[in-house]
Amino acid sequence: MLLAAAACAGDRTGPPPPLGPSSAPSIEVGANVRTRAGEPVTIAAAIADSGGSSAGPWTYTLSWGDGASTTDSIATAGTAGATHTYAAEGSYVVRAQATNRAGGRGVDSLSVTVDPAIVIAGAGDIGACGLPFAAATADLLDAIPGTVFTLGDNAYPDGSAADFANCYDPFWGRHKARTRPTAGNHEYNTPGAAAYFAYFGSAAGDPTTGYYSYDLGDWHLIVLNSNIGMAAGSTQESWLRSDLQAHPSRCTLAMWHHALFSSGTNHASGLASLPLFQALYAAGAELVLVGHEHNYERFAPQSPTGTLDVSGGIREFVVGTGGAPLYAFGTVAANSEARSMVDHGVLRLTLRSSSYAWEFRATGGSAFTDSGSGTCH
Repeated sequence: MLLAAAACAGDRTGPPPPLGPSSAPSIEVGANVRTRAGEPVTIAAAIADSGGSSAGPWTYTLSWGDGASTTDSIATAGTAGATHTYAAEGSYVVRAQATNRAGGRGVDSLSVTVDPAIVIAGAGDIGACGLPFAAATADLLDAIPGTVFTLGDNAYPDGSAADFANCYDPFWGRHKARTRPTAGNHEYNTPGAAAYFAYFGSAAGDPTTGYYSYDLGDWHLIVLNSNIGMAAGSTQESWLRSDLQAHPSRCTLAMWHHALFSSGTNHASGLASLPLFQALYAAGAELVLVGHEHNYERFAPQSPTGTLDVSGGIREFVVGTGGAPLYAFGTVAANSEARSMVDHGVLRLTLRSSSYAWEFRATGGSAFTDSGSGTCH
């Protein structure tokens, strides 16, 4: 009977045994981290304890160095972690602490370097002498860091040296050192767009072609020339397919002047650039930026035939709002999601490692706003 009683007593579940005075957890958070503002960063912490499994549960805290902290707990020693997004660039010290059930503590730390977010901003149809709008959109760019893009028709009426000197340079010219330009049809009113290529120099690419590409972070950006041959098999279309193959980035953006899709009345949609759009669609590109139609319009992701394709389509932005007189809209095109011909403005894009965010900034205190985000394919 005594043996039976002892056995029963041994089956009872009681409190865990007390921890020894030397029981303490360790926490290791690994190597220093580099990220960008607005991008989530995940810290994995390895927690162990000299007291073994009976020392748990463990509470851990990650203090991110910007005033924020994350606290959680695990029942079994092992890997824990958390994710945080830094709003501003800078250098931050992340301090990690783990505490076991007896109050024993372990600490570790690492540094996080936060680089500036990748931002591009711009518009097309810009410098028209005698009008105040290019000055106003240039003022918007003053408050936006990063790369400036143009979408063609930079200097009216003929893209001549005088047009660039008098109608573009006094305003957008102060951002020239950070500008990646696109040529428009008005540039080609001067033979070979010679003044355009002379003004922007090597930033405009080879003056015999006018198309080029470059990388910003995880994004591949392609500037095309809709004033020269774009047909399937043309030199430009073949170059584009080769460039896409050589740069298999998850996130790809292209820009040129003439819109494939538009609800505008002055130029409307034009099919000449369709082969370029098809090549980009086949490669899984995310965004196309165009001008030519003097208004702002955003389309949902589409196939080259204009069919809604949320999972694999390309989102087109028409941003012909840089400074020339604005044009009215006609019949709204399929998949058009936002439109404005009220005020001039610029499109600001934040390019993240697997996503993007857009914001149209208007001049003149316009009530119109358009912003949102999307993910890369």
